[in-house]
Amino acid sequence: MPLLDGLFHSPPVEPFFSDAACVQAILDFEAALARAESKASLIPPTASVAIAANCRAELIDLSSLASAAPQSASLAIPLVKQLTALVAKQDAEAARFIHWGATSQDAIDTGLILQIRNALTPILIDLDSLCDTLAELADTHRSTPIPARTLLQQAIPTSFGFIVAGWLDALLRHRTRILALKNNSLVLQFGGAVGTLAALGANGPIVAKLLAEGLSLPLPAAPWHSHRDRIAEIATTFGLLSGSLAKIAHDLSLHMQTEIAELSEPAAPGRGSSSTMPHKQNPVACAAILAATTRVPGLVSTILSAMPQDYQRGLGNWHAEAQTITEILRFSAGALHHLATLTPNLQINTVRMRANLDLSHGLIYAEAISIALAEKLGRAVAHEKIESACAATARSGRHLREVLSSQFDPSTLLPTADLDRLFDPLNYLGSSSAFIDAILAANNTRKNLQEAISKG
Repeated sequence: MPLLDGLFHSPPVEPFFSDAACVQAILDFEAALARAESKASLIPPTASVAIAANCRAELIDLSSLASAAPQSASLAIPLVKQLTALVAKQDAEAARFIHWGATSQDAIDTGLILQIRNALTPILIDLDSLCDTLAELADTHRSTPIPARTLLQQAIPTSFGFIVAGWLDALLRHRTRILALKNNSLVLQFGGAVGTLAALGANGPIVAKLLAEGLSLPLPAAPWHSHRDRIAEIATTFGLLSGSLAKIAHDLSLHMQTEIAELSEPAAPGRGSSSTMPHKQNPVACAAILAATTRVPGLVSTILSAMPQDYQRGLGNWHAEAQTITEILRFSAGALHHLATLTPNLQINTVRMRANLDLSHGLIYAEAISIALAEKLGRAVAHEKIESACAATARSGRHLREVLSSQFDPSTLLPTADLDRLFDPLNYLGSSSAFIDAILAANNTRKNLQEAISKG
């Protein structure tokens, strides 16, 4: 449903997965193959020129290609036939050398790898933009207190900056995984009929090397027709990214609930509105992110299920991969794009964050007080006393500090100044600032490396 593309997908990424882009990627393989075989003196240079000149998607009849694909369970076979006919009109001799020594899976797999590699550029741009925004938020709000919540209940104070830094830390790990794909998984596929390149005789390795160089792809130790761990690694890498994007969107939407209201998406005419309730401002970006990422795990499962492929080329399971993995990337990229667009405009209500710390009438500071008393009374006795005071607070609605004063004189154990400190959330943020510094340092390393690369 193209009508929903804006909900699920990323505009900068979509062109790399169009029908024309798919065809062009396969044609890029065929053109590079002809050039490599010409350099290896296996085909005439004139043939290479004629073949490459016709390896243009706009020359291909996509409708006829789609109609013919079911007859061969592959785009490559009918595409090679169309390419052969195009070249033959200009140079019948050159047409003899199209797809020389290759098999359809070589063209399909390498074309898919080229599509994915090209799509990584806009994906990484969005990921880097999101990381920069989160780094700024983490630093700005490192001392902005907010209730930490475990099992959906208030726990102890934390800082909004530390929460954001946790999101950033996960995304930096995903970025490392994505970059690793370029060397580990985004590699040439070229093995001929059964992976031995027998049709090229002793020239197989040199042609493979020249082909890899022509496409700027790493050359694997051997073809991987029925060894699909590389495809699975791409799928699982983006599955992991998708999971973290979903976690962030879910956290954001929980913070946006009316009763919590610590965050909100930016308001704009018509944005987040309800068809019947005029007061609503729904978290529509979060909804789009969660809608896209919800679909990814099942697709990743399909790729993993397709890994055990028969003998030297699978039947059916290999054919299930290309569309599935492109959907994984499209949904992941769409979720990433929505989140990268949302976060710079996120509305942050620090007043409400502070107010929510007081909802429990001081119970959120119980651990801090218990730890302080434990130094005087021992952990078990201190825990029992504070637990009793907490129960009384919950029953009466009085503040924990008031209940403590009525049960025993805390000043004999904790001076008033110490109690004041214990009931201040900024004094119970632990090592969060140090953790934030470490994560921000990792992000700065990423930025500095990028700048060094861009400067050559």
